[in-house]
Amino acid sequence: MKIKNLIYALLIISIGGFIAYRIVSNKSKNEESKKFGDKGAPTVVTGLVVKTSTFDNNLSLSGSIEANEQIEIRSEVSGIVEGIYFTEGSFVNKGQVLFKVNDIELKAQLRQATTKEGLTAENERRAKLLLQKEAISQEEFDVARADHASAQAQTQLIRAQISKTAVKAPFSGKIGLRSISPGSYITPTVLVAKLVNTGKLKITFSIPEKYATQVKSGSTIDFTVSGSTKAYTAKIYAIEPEVAIATRTLQIRAIADNTDGKLFPGTFADVKLPLNIIKDAIVVPTEAIVPVQDGKKVFISNMGKAKEVMVEATTRTDASILILSGLKAGDTLVTSGVMSLKNDAPIKIKL
Repeated sequence: MKIKNLIYALLIISIGGFIAYRIVSNKSKNEESKKFGDKGAPTVVTGLVVKTSTFDNNLSLSGSIEANEQIEIRSEVSGIVEGIYFTEGSFVNKGQVLFKVNDIELKAQLRQATTKEGLTAENERRAKLLLQKEAISQEEFDVARADHASAQAQTQLIRAQISKTAVKAPFSGKIGLRSISPGSYITPTVLVAKLVNTGKLKITFSIPEKYATQVKSGSTIDFTVSGSTKAYTAKIYAIEPEVAIATRTLQIRAIADNTDGKLFPGTFADVKLPLNIIKDAIVVPTEAIVPVQDGKKVFISNMGKAKEVMVEATTRTDASILILSGLKAGDTLVTSGVMSLKNDAPIKIKL
């Protein structure tokens, strides 16, 4: 009996504790609701009055820096490397001999071919005299003349192969690390080194197709590279004649001087492309823009309520974005809290 009474007492205490918890919880929620105001109270947001201004339309793009000229140095003939005449990482001049392949066998072949050429030349001369005396037929003379021409061609071929044993720089530039040593056996598949002309560099970048008509050859662009605050300039000299279907972009190439040698091929460039200067432009802070499925929207204040407006936006900088349509001068634009706002929600603007 005592146990039964004890169980009843515990149940009564538990039920009483639960009721007390609910009372305290509801009281806390009511106080919190009073603290933050009613559901229908206006949301305090910041805003600004839209004004027009002159906008220097600069398009920010990513580009890549490439060497003006760059090749892989290889030998056109196979053989033993006789000598290397360049220092790795040094500057070489156009026409400078970079390395030499042994040509002893080719010179021996040349002597043999030269001897044969002389013999066939004499045979042709004799055949011509005999033809004039009608001692041989025209066909026999043609055979002798063809033999001489073939021997001449063979001699020219061997001379050309000998000239290829001395590999020369096709243009001036800086040569890279070599992969051969004197005495190495080399074939045309072996990469000897890379030769790069870094006196001038190419900057290649792409722009959206809608800006294609605003870019002209000869225009100047500014660019920077990672790790440096220095601004460089380059001049556009080539524009691709068609828009890439896959990306809907137009590829452009500019050239820049690299007299100080601080720009390196293969690095990225942050390009600023100047477009047409726009008068009476509407530029708004980027935080006022709300991305949606169909594009972009903003909120303006209309009779104390938030009004949702779809806008067409284009060029964007770090802090602002150019609006082409949807806003007009005099509109009060909401610039904070836009992600949580809903259409027709009561708001209070702080300008």
